[in-house]
Amino acid sequence: MKVVKLISQIISILCLFLNFPNSMAAFPERPISMVVSFAPGGATDITARIVSTAMTKNMGQQIVVDNRPGVGGAVAVGVVKSAKANGYTLMLTSSVYVVTPSLKKPSPYDPVKDFIPVCEIGDAPNVIVVKADSKINTLSDLIALARKDAAGVSYGSPGTGTTPHLAGEVLQIRENIKMTHIPYKGAGPAMTDLLGGHTQVLFSSLASVISNIQAGQVRAIAQTGEKKWPDLQQVPTLAELGIQNAVSDTFQAIFVVAGTPPEIVSQLTKQCLAALKQPEVIESLKQAGLATTAVDSEGLHKRILREVPYWKEVIDKGGIKAE
Repeated sequence: MKVVKLISQIISILCLFLNFPNSMAAFPERPISMVVSFAPGGATDITARIVSTAMTKNMGQQIVVDNRPGVGGAVAVGVVKSAKANGYTLMLTSSVYVVTPSLKKPSPYDPVKDFIPVCEIGDAPNVIVVKADSKINTLSDLIALARKDAAGVSYGSPGTGTTPHLAGEVLQIRENIKMTHIPYKGAGPAMTDLLGGHTQVLFSSLASVISNIQAGQVRAIAQTGEKKWPDLQQVPTLAELGIQNAVSDTFQAIFVVAGTPPEIVSQLTKQCLAALKQPEVIESLKQAGLATTAVDSEGLHKRILREVPYWKEVIDKGGIKAE
């Protein structure tokens, strides 16, 4: 009897192992939520809608965009951090992910331990734009105005701790000027206020404002990338304007909460990278101002390890505090 019982137990265990791959292969069996850390209309939202559409076609399940703006991306982080670790809740966020942990005390999350990188979608330089009819025609004009009337110059950004915000802080440090920072819950609302005349300048990722530049609503006066963006050859980089050590860009990437099974993470990474190989997706992202990088989980992990200490140094030197 004992032998029969032992054989029965072994068979049961084997059945579990045999069925395990099938359960993984079934993923996804229902719609997936893609939590976006900024409001509709900004770079992160635009990226999410392009990528989610492509991934939906490949995976056969709807990926639903869920905008959760606020607190420099921390609201979205809270939603995803508390979600079940089953792959059905994704987080698409920007470079704010590597900034917030050093900006907020105590940190709302550990960027290395609390989430698992899925894939890096792309990156783009930040740009400094003004309204088309603004009297600020060049970056030199902006710097001169700030030196003359610090309190009178306000600049908007997608939110405290975003790389566009920090690009503005770096400019102030390098040029020894002061401007008033106005944080928004995304680049969309920030653009609305710039066009409405409530702020004079907007620091933003290129993806968030490229359509406004092309439409002639705003004028770019500088870009913060190491190299010029192909379609903005007439706009100088900060380095070309004599401002050194001020390079910054904004990346867009997908994460899942820690504890998500490796098989599911691997499948999500595979689906994301497959979507980013599609010519129409690459072109759509380019038109939206984002250069496709298509970096896998391991590569994104290395970027996080590199950028977290970099931005911590900028924040500490600038004495930047969460608002």
